[in-house]
Amino acid sequence: MVIEPKVKGFICITAHPDGCEENVRRAVEYSLSHKSIADNGPKNVLVIGSSTGYGLASRITAAFAFGAATVGVAYERPSSGRRTASAGWYNNAAFEKYAAKYDIPFDSLNGDAFSDDMKAQTIEAIKNTMPGKKLDMIVYSVAAPKRTDPQTGEVYSSVLKPIGNPYSEKSVDFHTGKVSSVSIDPATDDEIAATVKVMGGEDWLMWINALKENDLIAENAVTLAYSYIGPELTHAVYKDGTIGRAKIDLEEKAREIDKLLSDIGGKAYISVNKALVTQSSAAIPVVPLYISILYKLMKENGTHEDCIMQMNRLFHRIYDSSSVKDVPTDEFGRIRMDDLEMADDIQNRLKDVWSIVSSDNIEEITDIKGYRDDFYSLFGFGLDNVDYSRDITDF
Repeated sequence: MVIEPKVKGFICITAHPDGCEENVRRAVEYSLSHKSIADNGPKNVLVIGSSTGYGLASRITAAFAFGAATVGVAYERPSSGRRTASAGWYNNAAFEKYAAKYDIPFDSLNGDAFSDDMKAQTIEAIKNTMPGKKLDMIVYSVAAPKRTDPQTGEVYSSVLKPIGNPYSEKSVDFHTGKVSSVSIDPATDDEIAATVKVMGGEDWLMWINALKENDLIAENAVTLAYSYIGPELTHAVYKDGTIGRAKIDLEEKAREIDKLLSDIGGKAYISVNKALVTQSSAAIPVVPLYISILYKLMKENGTHEDCIMQMNRLFHRIYDSSSVKDVPTDEFGRIRMDDLEMADDIQNRLKDVWSIVSSDNIEEITDIKGYRDDFYSLFGFGLDNVDYSRDITDF
């Protein structure tokens, strides 16, 4: 059949296998053109949440810029005969194709990263993919709306809400370009706690404990988790909202992991990344409008980065340092990959645009088109070099 995008709200329920492969191919080519010459780069890498966004970009960077063997864990949907697979499923297949082409060891597991069973399967996969070796990098990049606690069986659901007071601000329907005010009621205490359970650092810590108990973490290993802070404009719904509360927990768990790895010289970092179009960020009110303005300003400034560019810069920042413990950080020990986004000139100009943006001028004074293009690209649509008229029978 001919596969076309079918969108419901902030999610596309179809994905194009050729388009997803083209996305991966471009990221692979970028990483190959930015190969590391560092002797201390990662050689054995686990990426938990490896099929989309920053997780996929991390795996591609590790494999193709640093030549690392990788094990990837993701939870993606295969095709059902009449329905396409998820974009992440096709991304994983494309990654495996190129890793095999360049003779880079890999294994991929599909299942619930929150479960004890998936942790056990992954440990066996590491032993088989990297025989006699240990992990020198563990990337935790899980973004899920729900989590089943493996100890209690209770299911927790995250919410995207402010804390304390209702929140009203401009937002945009990025499909139509209509700018309107959105109002969100504050989260309850139970919703805050559930969001922390899903999006906080508890599972990251559980992964590191399991790997260390099985003696699979090398000396001087690095583990990374990803976060976002953003400008004051988005703080009520992000930094000071339920997601922000989860990120506080993530930072607390990073400090616990630091102590856990101290005997082998390991280090846990939170990398604060740039705002980008992802399946997660598309669901957050206000953020699509903010990103549309940000994209235009950063592209005009020559400082725009996509996922693969940012992850390559992050990995080089870590491994070009004299040691993994000497990576430049802020006063809270976080790696600030949002430095270009948060530059004063960008943020000051952004405030000016925000004050006047409306449905009438959004196409002219923002990069809403770039936002739409990136959204559809997440699912393999709208890319050059892809024949979207092709009748696909093997999806």
